[in-house]
Amino acid sequence: MTNKYPLAINFHNDAGLASYTRAINALPILSAAEEKNLATLYRDNGDLKAAQQLVISQLRSVMRVAKGFAGYGLPMGDLVQEGNIGLMKAVKHFDPERGVRLVSFAIHWIKAEIYDFVLKNWRIVKVATTKAQRKLFFNLRKSRKHLGWLSGQEVSDMATNLDVPEKTVLEMESRLTGRDMAFDADNQDNDDEFRSAPAGFIQDMRYNPEQLAIQNDQTSDRSNKISVALKGLDERSRDIISSRWLSGKKATLHELAAKYDISAERIRQIEKKALGNMKGSLSFDT
Repeated sequence: MTNKYPLAINFHNDAGLASYTRAINALPILSAAEEKNLATLYRDNGDLKAAQQLVISQLRSVMRVAKGFAGYGLPMGDLVQEGNIGLMKAVKHFDPERGVRLVSFAIHWIKAEIYDFVLKNWRIVKVATTKAQRKLFFNLRKSRKHLGWLSGQEVSDMATNLDVPEKTVLEMESRLTGRDMAFDADNQDNDDEFRSAPAGFIQDMRYNPEQLAIQNDQTSDRSNKISVALKGLDERSRDIISSRWLSGKKATLHELAAKYDISAERIRQIEKKALGNMKGSLSFDT
């Protein structure tokens, strides 16, 4: 699929971000029928123009997701571009016959792509990397318990005692005064104050696009097999199995016995035989 867009991403400044956001928000939203038609053209004919229209229609969704990953020192332009890659992958795998809108399907792919990018590129600043810095780190932590901010003389004395430049002492002091972020900090209800916590970047494989697709296929396959198996039964047996196993409120043997004017034991026998006949059709692959 082509990676060309009619809108160039240029986030060198806030104006560029604002301009891009306005442009994608002005793009038309596809109706369900238009979306299905374009997806069918791409799936059946490999129509790249149709695929591009589908991608363009969901650029605003990528921006919305990417904003949730702000605050980790990664350029917004990079986050958006990674999200766009996820969107293109989603369009490539989208099945218009499933009765699901593209945005619902694509959101998993967009998040997964950005998750991977953040995990590969986000690094917590290392507090101490050399032996001298590590010694300074522990001594400084001990001093700050009763000194608070270091005075000029204290900085000079510590630098002399540990044989490090005063600049290094000041830098370490600055690092130690930084706020820690809780691994699983609560999210703010206000979108403007939202900051993603590190825990949010651990992928939940329950929502991995590939796993979701596999689960959907397995569910569909099982439903089809059950339907075929039921069609192979006579009407009474089919009703007994449906009432006993497929109904929200399962019927008892005695209730079915009263319905067919036979004994509960006879209902049990019919049920057992019907399940035996269905067994072959219900041999699901694992």
